[in-house]
Amino acid sequence: MIIFDCDGVIIDSEGIASTICARDISERGWEMTAQQAQDYFLGMSITDMQPMIETRIGRALPAAWRAELAQKLVAALGTDSKLIPGAREMLERVNTLGIPWCIASNSSDEELAVKFSRTGISHLTDGRAYSAASVIAKGGRAKPAPDLFLAAAAGSQIHPQNCLVVEDSALGITGAVAAGMPCYGFAPDGNAAPLLAAGARAVWQNLSDLFGVLA
Repeated sequence: MIIFDCDGVIIDSEGIASTICARDISERGWEMTAQQAQDYFLGMSITDMQPMIETRIGRALPAAWRAELAQKLVAALGTDSKLIPGAREMLERVNTLGIPWCIASNSSDEELAVKFSRTGISHLTDGRAYSAASVIAKGGRAKPAPDLFLAAAAGSQIHPQNCLVVEDSALGITGAVAAGMPCYGFAPDGNAAPLLAAGARAVWQNLSDLFGVLA
């Protein structure tokens, strides 16, 4: 089975999310740009972001902060998300080859739903998405822990060693490696070093490179 990350691999949404996060966090006393937010939090769940922010601003965030930020993200992602170039064609080709696949993401179920709807791939992803929120609700942990990847494998009754992961963040690659799954990085900007350092077997600049590995 192939396990794809969502943001930065299937959906081009990281810039949108980083802008929303940077604005919210700056208002709370930690000034940052969207690029800095992406550098700090790429691939991270809101749950894991919270203690970092609280340490930096020196106080606890409001009890409703996570829920409010999540709703801001849902609103923006539901109107501005777009597909990574070649993502739809890649998923359709994987289907044609008869290879099982799923998506494992630190995004919430609601965020995933609006992104898939906005980009018109809900018919492809229906029943194939695993979110960190669902794993956390059962006592598990988000990436970089292996729990989300292991849940995806278990849900499909496939041994972890028979899974191949595609990730664009070092956090995600760390989790895949910890789950015992071979992982490949995706870096269309060519910045392969952090992904290789995290344990990626190789780093692609085009999603079509997947089929060279499958061959």
